[in-house]
Amino acid sequence: MNYKILAEEILHLVGGEGNIVSLVHCATRLRFTLKDEKKADTAKLKQTKGVMGVVSNGGQYQVIIGSNVSHVFKEIMGMTKLESSDGGQEKDNRKVFDKVIDTISGIFTPVLPAITAAGMLKAVLAILITTGLLTNDSQTYQVLNFMADAGFYFLPILLANSAAKKFKCNPYLAMMMGGVLLHPTFTSMISAAKEAGTGIAVFGMNIPLASYGSSVIPIILSVWLMSYVEPFADKVSPNAVKFFLKPLITAMVVGIATLVIVGPLGYIISDKVAFVIRTIETHVSWLVPTILGALSPLLVMTGTHYGIIPIGINNIMTVGYDTLVGPGMLVSNVAQGSAAVAISLKTKDSEFKQLASTSGITALCGITEPALYGVNLKTKTGLYASMIGGAIGGLFYGIFGVARYATGSPGLLTLPVYIGGDSMSNFYYACIGAAISIAVAFIAAFILYKDQVEETVEEKKEEVKTAPVAEGMSIVCAPLTGEAVALSEVNDLTFAEEIMGPGMAIIPTEGKVVSPVNGTVAMIFETKHAIALVDDRGTELLIHVGLDTVKLGGKYFTAHVKAGDKVKVGSPLVDFDLKGIKAEGYDVITPVIVTNSGEYSSVLPITDKAVKMGEEVIKVVK
Repeated sequence: MNYKILAEEILHLVGGEGNIVSLVHCATRLRFTLKDEKKADTAKLKQTKGVMGVVSNGGQYQVIIGSNVSHVFKEIMGMTKLESSDGGQEKDNRKVFDKVIDTISGIFTPVLPAITAAGMLKAVLAILITTGLLTNDSQTYQVLNFMADAGFYFLPILLANSAAKKFKCNPYLAMMMGGVLLHPTFTSMISAAKEAGTGIAVFGMNIPLASYGSSVIPIILSVWLMSYVEPFADKVSPNAVKFFLKPLITAMVVGIATLVIVGPLGYIISDKVAFVIRTIETHVSWLVPTILGALSPLLVMTGTHYGIIPIGINNIMTVGYDTLVGPGMLVSNVAQGSAAVAISLKTKDSEFKQLASTSGITALCGITEPALYGVNLKTKTGLYASMIGGAIGGLFYGIFGVARYATGSPGLLTLPVYIGGDSMSNFYYACIGAAISIAVAFIAAFILYKDQVEETVEEKKEEVKTAPVAEGMSIVCAPLTGEAVALSEVNDLTFAEEIMGPGMAIIPTEGKVVSPVNGTVAMIFETKHAIALVDDRGTELLIHVGLDTVKLGGKYFTAHVKAGDKVKVGSPLVDFDLKGIKAEGYDVITPVIVTNSGEYSSVLPITDKAVKMGEEVIKVVK
């Protein structure tokens, strides 16, 4: 894949560099914050080779690339000045919830590799100890252990950097605040004061005796405060001495406020969150893992899963383990991978088989977006199967109180983070729960999935004739009178190979085109040979009268509508001189295409029969 070409195409389709406020990436997605999402061409982006999907949610415009996202990100950053750009002058009209999710995602996404590495080091240590290859008192163990602990203990400094970029303040001053919370002298003063039963004060203000190693919320609140203090310091500092006075005011005010008020407040919030978690564990331990196991795919689709990741991290940092977020997402991820693998074994489409198998393996390892968008969401069956498997696995985890003792991308490779406690039983239960999710999702997907290509033309005809009009189904009527034929009979590869979408074609016997749906005219070409419509259910249609008739420049065509007009089934759209077009040597076969078929499970046309205007010829099924 040429990442540079893909990056250029994405940059163009999101509205160009000038439309981008900021850009970050996670394991599989480019996460844009755009000035105006209306300038982005989402439809073309979804059709771009190398793009697996597009999601706009949580204040972010997310372009799903897959495991190669870092290469595309690097190319975009290399061809733009986004690293030094500042969208702070733009008015932010997003909803409060979107802003919160975007902020959380922006703060935690950049530090996930560090805490994942720390968690996996812990997992490796657990394996080495369990297998007897290392002992707790060996120097190798001690070195690897403090390396892993560094990622957790110094988490406030890591978060300070990403929070500063999100809150648009100086990242180095922010990291200094993280250092203030973790400084050895401060931690020694706290220990000494606790032992002596005394306190600590600065300028007569009491500093609560709280420790902040591995904490999450205190530093985020501190940097948020800095985002207000730093501009104030800049405003009140004279230009001649601003270079040193501005950071002095910022560090003094924010540092003292952090130790006296903000840090303790964050500590209290973390403690209360931990208390709520312990209460849930005591009374309804099965509930949250079950819900997350079932609904995680939907959270990932909307990007809101980033809103719960900090809860899992906070659990590990405050109580030493997490029984809710990590376990619930693990069973969901492996269920998605299992469903995709089952579909890969069932499908007869070789290209889809390869996509399903590779993305399924990736999901089993913890990265689900390729399987979610490329397979499970596309087939629906895979999504339902993974939700069932995730829910049952989550219920098992909840009943047995399965806990993870370190972080990591939830998947089979991170099962060792479940080694902990007084015995190996927690790890064994974690493996059993994952196996249950895999088995249930695999069986459900394998039984329920059916290749669309397995349906014969006759079966499709029968389904169109007999299936009732249900919620989420659109009926497309014949826009012309003539002979209905399959798209494969159209002498144009763009239509015959369904590059623009599935549908059917009509060889007209009279020169009148009427609306096949109740809806709106989205566009009518200046040459009047093609009309785009959107029905009231959102189905997008293209009616293309003849082949290469654009070259006629509108000759022989008379339009009765314009873009934006409301139409009903049977409303006149275009009249054309059938004999005149034929006399010019043009083929008059007219394709009727569903151009947004990716949003539907089936497009079922009737072909090989005479049809009249207004007769049902296509059913589009959600």
